[in-house]
Amino acid sequence: MKMGLRWYGPGYDSVSLEQIRQIPGVTGVITTLYGKQPGEVWEREEIRALKDAVSQKGLQILGIESVNVSDAIKIGTKDRDRHIEHYIRTLSNLAAEGIHMVCYNFMPVFDWTRSELSRKRADGSFVLAYNQDVIDRIDPERMKESVEKMSDGFIMPGWEPERLDRLKELFDQYRDVDAGRLFQNLIYFLEAIGPVCEKNEIRMGIHPDDPAWPIFGLPRIVTGKESILRILKAVDKPYNGITFCTGSLGSNPENDLLEIIRACRGRIPFAHIRNLKYNSPRDFEEAAHLSSDGSLDLYQIIKTLYETGFDGVIRPDHGRMIWGEKAMPGYGLYDRALGAVYLEGLWEAVHKERAEKERTEKEKTGMA
Repeated sequence: MKMGLRWYGPGYDSVSLEQIRQIPGVTGVITTLYGKQPGEVWEREEIRALKDAVSQKGLQILGIESVNVSDAIKIGTKDRDRHIEHYIRTLSNLAAEGIHMVCYNFMPVFDWTRSELSRKRADGSFVLAYNQDVIDRIDPERMKESVEKMSDGFIMPGWEPERLDRLKELFDQYRDVDAGRLFQNLIYFLEAIGPVCEKNEIRMGIHPDDPAWPIFGLPRIVTGKESILRILKAVDKPYNGITFCTGSLGSNPENDLLEIIRACRGRIPFAHIRNLKYNSPRDFEEAAHLSSDGSLDLYQIIKTLYETGFDGVIRPDHGRMIWGEKAMPGYGLYDRALGAVYLEGLWEAVHKERAEKERTEKEKTGMA
């Protein structure tokens, strides 16, 4: 297992590589070429420049989040095959620079949705939150005003200005795309990128839908164990994996996170670990990574990942805004640093528990 932190790159992130380097146990970053548009080729020179910027600070690029999949691919327009070819070239260029893990999503229009980006909790911290009643009252085509008001001046991933300017157009384009068609377009994409992934040992991890149910009449196809296994079985190859995100899958309390880990054994190259607190079936907020601060048992989650042979990358996903920090909502330094060390501690405890158990069993066998 490798522990990393998400970093958006020069000019986009308030957290520096120097600061990330000082977090115990964190060996690298999950990053992206934030200025690139979906459907564009990531040139090798651009990737190398990003890699050099990271390595000069004593870190490595552990993976990419994300090489965004264009709407042409998700919808299946006339530009789909051209954009897939560009995606294949990008994957090849990443592999040439030693990067072999890519997270992506297949969510229509919105990569993720929250009703609040700065809900104040009882301890004085501020967190991302979701209330379905609030979402139901929102005109999705006017989300730009809401996001810009809540984002504190930062450009939010998945909510970039150029995308927000096209919301009405995007909703019109997805009008005839149901879950069945979206699924078929995903499989078409996965089969097309298969040869470059297999040649270069690239592990793809599709990100679950966030939240894990349809919103604004848009289809969702990565919501729980059944839908995930359907995708993994449709293209039953090692390169086709899942990004195990406790926050996205955990948004639905009926999802058994431990069972999903076991069912996806060997197909999880990347894990986003965060905690949620359920206030009602229609309302949740993000919490500190400490299990007792929320509704998820992060010890059991880490233990199950360990026991199923997880050998990928973990990052502490989202953090509270604490100690007066001003940063991109969910992506400040302080609480994610606390989360990284907490998760490292859980992994160490599970590892030592297993080693002690094995040692004791060997001693008993020797005595017998």
